[in-house]
Amino acid sequence: MVLRGIQVERQRKQPIHYKGLEIDEGYRIDVLVEGKVILELKVVDHLNNIHIAQLLTYLKLSGCTLGYLINFNVKLLKDGIKRIVNEYEE
Repeated sequence: MVLRGIQVERQRKQPIHYKGLEIDEGYRIDVLVEGKVILELKVVDHLNNIHIAQLLTYLKLSGCTLGYLINFNVKLLKDGIKRIVNEYEE
């Protein structure tokens, strides 16, 4: 889908490759913007380390380097946004 000239994919399937095996629907990325930025959307009391680990896993598997955790269960949306940069290289 293209919104305002920006390519956006919702619920993108992210396969897992391991020792020659491929699991087609290992994970689903909430939103992928321009094939480069992952948005992981949450509605939780607090963002925890498990949420960061989940986003880092998506970044590693997809080859993307930038992601945002966005928690909508806050009074001010700016308080619910966490930027994650993955500098992982194989």
